[in-house]
Amino acid sequence: MEESDFDVVAEGTSAEEAVKIAREKKPDVMLLDITLPGGGVEAARDISRLRTDTKVIMLTVREDQATVRGALGASAGARGYILKGIEGPDFVAAVRKILAGEDYVSPALAARSLAEVAPLSSPSGGSGRGGPKSLTELESEILALIGEGRSNSEIADQLGLTENTIEHYITPLLQKLGVRNRTEAAILASTGASSSRR
Repeated sequence: MEESDFDVVAEGTSAEEAVKIAREKKPDVMLLDITLPGGGVEAARDISRLRTDTKVIMLTVREDQATVRGALGASAGARGYILKGIEGPDFVAAVRKILAGEDYVSPALAARSLAEVAPLSSPSGGSGRGGPKSLTELESEILALIGEGRSNSEIADQLGLTENTIEHYITPLLQKLGVRNRTEAAILASTGASSSRR
């Protein structure tokens, strides 16, 4: 599948090559595999420190929660986690979201991770997170739409608000949930936001 505004500027087969490509080619986006020789997460960490403008996406078959959190955590800095086998149009849409400043995790992965994430969102889980149950009705609506992969403008349209209003709510919402980014909020969304909206 070809996109006229996407260009492949380089390919590599190791973490060392990936870092070299980031340094020399300065790409907007880099796709890394978790199992990249030398360490995909390690490469993501080095690239994120070297090139803050390059958005790193993990494209992999690894679905365990520990790996996902390791890749998307603050130290590694990946902005997306996409499972191999994704359909072409969905892949392009995900990359575009990440380029627009959103974080992204494959919905199928988020759904399969719920059993592991649920204890983290429980008030008695000891994680220090407020959990979706502590959200206002509007915050719950916004969280649910984040969980669907909606952008701020799409959320604004859906709720009949301005994009600035949505942006005003996002940071406090993430802080209330105790998550670091929209991706972690999206993973939590299915465990708490849907029940809050009922």
